[in-house]
Amino acid sequence: MHNDQAKKLIDFHASKKRMPTYSEMMGLFGFKSKNAVFRLVQKFLDAGVVAKDNLGHLIPTNIFSEVPMLGSVKAGFPSATEEMVEETINLNDFLIQKRDRTYMIEVDGDSMIDAHITDGDMVIAERATTARDGQIVIANVDGEFTMKYFRCDPKNPQKAWLEPANKDFDNIYPENGMEIVAIIKGVVRKY
Repeated sequence: MHNDQAKKLIDFHASKKRMPTYSEMMGLFGFKSKNAVFRLVQKFLDAGVVAKDNLGHLIPTNIFSEVPMLGSVKAGFPSATEEMVEETINLNDFLIQKRDRTYMIEVDGDSMIDAHITDGDMVIAERATTARDGQIVIANVDGEFTMKYFRCDPKNPQKAWLEPANKDFDNIYPENGMEIVAIIKGVVRKY
């Protein structure tokens, strides 16, 4: 249903980071009247391509974040494969479970390189005040923020420290206190 027009709308949103106005949609779709745009927008609303916010403005739906899922690829020996779209996946749904508690932050430094988190990567962090042993966290330690593995003594949970994923860095043992701020849920890297 109007796949080419929906793609144009999605591409516009991706490049401008906003939905087009009705006038812009006239040019985008090659229409001569706003009435034709209105009819198409109504079809998009009915199909779930777009929605309206509480003020009546058009907003994107999950379809704007979906990408084709092609299956899997071998990371070992090469093998024959066919490119076949099995389904689509919404990146927001895949990466973010608790949207209201999630944010992204850029990594500065290389203390976590052995965990495959490098300088310039973006990490997906979920706000939290507690963590389990072995989770990668963002913590405020003695007034400074850092990202490391959270470690605690199972026999003495009050004894906790942070461990880097790089042998050139030392463990961090809090002197005055440590507060867990977030748990790392994913890493995004552009090549």
